[in-house]
Amino acid sequence: MSRETDLQRVLDGGVVAIIRAASGEQLVAVAEALYAGGIEVIEVTFTVPGVLDIISGVRDSLGDKILLGAGTVLDPESARAAMLAGAEFVVCPTVNLDVIRMCRRYDKLVMPGALTPTEVVTAWEAGADIVKVFPADVGGPGYLKALHGPLPQVKLLPTGGVDLDTIGGFFDAGACAVGLGSALVEKQAVAEGDMDRIRSQAEAYVAAVQAARSGD
Repeated sequence: MSRETDLQRVLDGGVVAIIRAASGEQLVAVAEALYAGGIEVIEVTFTVPGVLDIISGVRDSLGDKILLGAGTVLDPESARAAMLAGAEFVVCPTVNLDVIRMCRRYDKLVMPGALTPTEVVTAWEAGADIVKVFPADVGGPGYLKALHGPLPQVKLLPTGGVDLDTIGGFFDAGACAVGLGSALVEKQAVAEGDMDRIRSQAEAYVAAVQAARSGD
């Protein structure tokens, strides 16, 4: 699929699920549980041991049912390796212009992380499809609203500090979607292999996004 199609898929779903763990065990099952709960955009971070094998395993298991990406990408070499393993989008914690160029070269969706207005505009001008506002818990929805006001053309994805209590405020502030890590994929649930809990959390967040967007 094209980068434009993938972007629309992120915008339609409203959630980027972030899988981060100390071990890669069971993470394919975690991705399957998230999909069962209604989340179709899933990011596996490069902090997970054996991340490329996990990306390949998730791709083999779920194929095009989900949009699969790699997170915590710090350099273009890692970005390219992730693409070859099956990642369709790349997420960075910072503005790395070389990573953005790599993703544009191969027509892959890229979401660099930024916090200040200067960083946000730098990422956007360099070709970011979405700018991840990180860590979003520093300023909360109020800070996102302040960014969105003068930069309405930039698609902002707050990550960090988004949970069931704050998600509505972030969408009201102008978020195009949200990044969800441990609030969605709870460490205890992963450790215990409680896939029903992960699925139910996914369902809760999907419902919360729908409510926020409908103004309920």
